[in-house]
Amino acid sequence: MIKPIDQFALVAPLVRAGIGSLTKAVPSRLSRGGLPLITLLTLSSLRADDWPMLGGRPDRNMVSGEVGLPVEWSFGGKTPAKNIKWVAPLGKVTFCAPVISGGRVFIGTDNDVKDHTEQRGVMKCFAESDGKLLWAVTHEKLRNPSEDDGTIGVTSTPCVSGENVYYVSNRAELVCLAARDGKLIWSIDMRATLGVMPNQASSSSPLVVDGRLFVVTGTAADYKTGKVKNPSAPSFLAVDAQTGKVLWQDNSPGARIMTGQWGSPGYGVVEGVAQVAFPGGDGWLYSFAPATGKLLWKFNGKAHEKILPSGEAETLFQFLAAPVFVGDRVYAAIGEPEAGSGAGALRCLDAKQRGDVTKTAEVWRLDGLDFSDSISMPAVHNGLVYAADTPGYLSCLDAVNGKKLWSHDVKSNIWGSPLVADGKVYIQSSEGAVFVFAVGREKKLLVTNTQLPDLQHGTAVAANGVLYITGQNQLFALAAGK
Repeated sequence: MIKPIDQFALVAPLVRAGIGSLTKAVPSRLSRGGLPLITLLTLSSLRADDWPMLGGRPDRNMVSGEVGLPVEWSFGGKTPAKNIKWVAPLGKVTFCAPVISGGRVFIGTDNDVKDHTEQRGVMKCFAESDGKLLWAVTHEKLRNPSEDDGTIGVTSTPCVSGENVYYVSNRAELVCLAARDGKLIWSIDMRATLGVMPNQASSSSPLVVDGRLFVVTGTAADYKTGKVKNPSAPSFLAVDAQTGKVLWQDNSPGARIMTGQWGSPGYGVVEGVAQVAFPGGDGWLYSFAPATGKLLWKFNGKAHEKILPSGEAETLFQFLAAPVFVGDRVYAAIGEPEAGSGAGALRCLDAKQRGDVTKTAEVWRLDGLDFSDSISMPAVHNGLVYAADTPGYLSCLDAVNGKKLWSHDVKSNIWGSPLVADGKVYIQSSEGAVFVFAVGREKKLLVTNTQLPDLQHGTAVAANGVLYITGQNQLFALAAGK
């Protein structure tokens, strides 16, 4: 079974008119889980130091302008608690990262067995000030074995835009809630209305820019047969963020989807032209004009691998993390959904080109012994790229030519992405450690934190002077001097 990440990321658009009828009123399976609603803070406009979506901003670059963040901390026990602002309970297992906007913290998880007789997917909202639960919305589990969401809950890192919060539920529903109280605004059941068939999880993190919502639908190959039962179902979707009306859709991966599609889109403006890039389950990266769905370029991410007579690569590697836009370049890592060690690659692409750019757009590539498979987003800062691969190496590269400057073995897998903030690089390992490095061309490990319980595959994020670390069943808000 996959371990989806942050959140586990196109030829001719099918522009539809009147598809707003696909949206629904409150479905019976959507509830507040019997949890009390607490009076919320007054909604405010997005602050510059909020972190409202995966990667913080539409370009998905994991770089924060926060300062004064803690370098080390202690949860208590044998040593006094240090730099712990608050701790909030999650469910039994948590795979996505928190987002912070308008005085609230949102995160997807599952329910605690003490709360329900059956497992649910849950979206929770906490007060940013003290971690109090403000509301929670629950989703029933799927019952179809071919689309089973297993023992996990909501794995889609949400996106907050305006006064709404958007995510994909464990049932492959694209959901829009009021950020204030969790009230349903609209939802699209992508299985029932678009023919989407997910595989084990629906993990894409929505992206909202200029009133348009972009998402990878998660349609996939059947996990038993390996065949795509509905190749015509869209892989990539653009929706009116206010109404839920489908603006355009694309099914370019079609029958070539290898296993599933768990990635998220990224957005950039290159030479004055906006583009939104989607990672496909066929191992290709596709970029479109956001308003129309016109294909701008596509890149075969498996081009460095051994190609079979059928024209396909012999591995199942694909783009699982969101592509990162910086200037006129796109940085993207390729990996394998079962997260084994193998021939992954980190690429830097020229996003100015058009058409099939597989042979022309690659500025540089790191692969082979230098970089293995990866499900992480890189962070690009001051001419340096910080990137992690699944076997557990954090590497620092020259952003211009891809030359490796240093690397560090964390001695366990890395499921999340590095965060650059306050002159530091934070990276979380799958065995419960958070490593903190100084940014720069020379390696300087500042501290290895092992005090927080039950950490596995999270990604650190920062907002408003607070560092957030996600455990399997707890969310930790860390602040210096607390």
